[in-house]
Amino acid sequence: MNFPSELKYTKDHEWIRVNGNEAVVGITEFAQRELGDIVYIDINTIGAEVAKDEVFGTVEAVKTVSDLFMPLTGTILELNEKLDSAPELVNQDPYGDGWMVKIEIKSTIEIESLLSADEYKDQIGL
Repeated sequence: MNFPSELKYTKDHEWIRVNGNEAVVGITEFAQRELGDIVYIDINTIGAEVAKDEVFGTVEAVKTVSDLFMPLTGTILELNEKLDSAPELVNQDPYGDGWMVKIEIKSTIEIESLLSADEYKDQIGL
């Protein structure tokens, strides 16, 4: 499995790519494999400020529905509209075309609480 070292990770299996005060959020390769074939992404929080660890949407797979948790407090600026017609992009390219939201980070201090790639691998037992 792939866990890019330039990303940060959460215990809830989200990744975040921080670029200044903005960031891109998605779910990890491990998470999408555990979920199986993803058939629908439900995120209706655009423009909303979502606190760290709060639910910002759900991902529906053939066998289950799972909440999506915000890695850092921020305002959701953009949704990946490609996922409306092609939710399988999360399975095919979780760190690229399968990203879910872009956010404006409220506090960069929270970044310190996120996991590195190695810490995330340890958490999931790899």
